[in-house]
Amino acid sequence: VTRYDQGPFRCHVFSPVNNGTSDPVKLSISCELQTYIVKMLESTSSVSLSCSSAGSSLSFLWLNGSSEVTASDRIQLTDRNTTLTIYNVTRHDQGPFRCRVFNPVSDVTIGPEDINLIVSPLQEYYDEGSDISLMCSVLSSPAAWFQWFLNGDKLPHTGPELRLMNIQMSQSGNYSCQAFNNITMRNQTSHFTVAVFDWY
Repeated sequence: VTRYDQGPFRCHVFSPVNNGTSDPVKLSISCELQTYIVKMLESTSSVSLSCSSAGSSLSFLWLNGSSEVTASDRIQLTDRNTTLTIYNVTRHDQGPFRCRVFNPVSDVTIGPEDINLIVSPLQEYYDEGSDISLMCSVLSSPAAWFQWFLNGDKLPHTGPELRLMNIQMSQSGNYSCQAFNNITMRNQTSHFTVAVFDWY
C-alpha cells in the first residue's frame, strides 16, 4: 500500500433489475518521513530547506517546533512557500522544522494545544541590565495570534517572541503568553515569573 492508494473507492452493484453505487470511502494512509539533522555555526551559516508534494491547489506551511515560520529579514520563503531559507542562523533556529502541506479538501482546524514558553537564559533571578528572551510556541491551525501580559496587564507587543533588553527591577513580575486561534475561538496561556535584583 502506498499514499497513492488512498482512494476514494466506490462499490458498484448491478443486476438486470436494478443497480446502485455506494458512498465513497477514502483510506487514511500514514507515510514514515525521514528526519535530517544539519549542524550549523551560529550567526555565520545559512541553510535552505525544500518541500514537495503531489496534488492540486496545494498550500505549504513551515513550522519551527509548533510555531509557524514567517518571512523576516533573516528568513525567506520562496516558490509558493515550498523553499525556506534561513540566513545567519541562531540558536532559536534549531527546529525541528516541519513542512505542512494541505489543500481546501484536506485542511484541518485545531488548537491551540501544547503551549510551550522557552526562556533564555533560564535563571531563578536576573541582574539589572540583563537581556531576556521569552519564546512562545503552540500547535495551532490556522496559526495562532500571540498576546503578552505582565501581571495581567496587556503589553503592546504581539508575536511569538518577547525580548526584554537591559531589564530593570520595575519590570519584575509574572509574564504570560496567550495564544489565540481566531477560527476555533480557543486560547491557551503559559506563565513565567521574572525576578530582577540590583545586587550593588
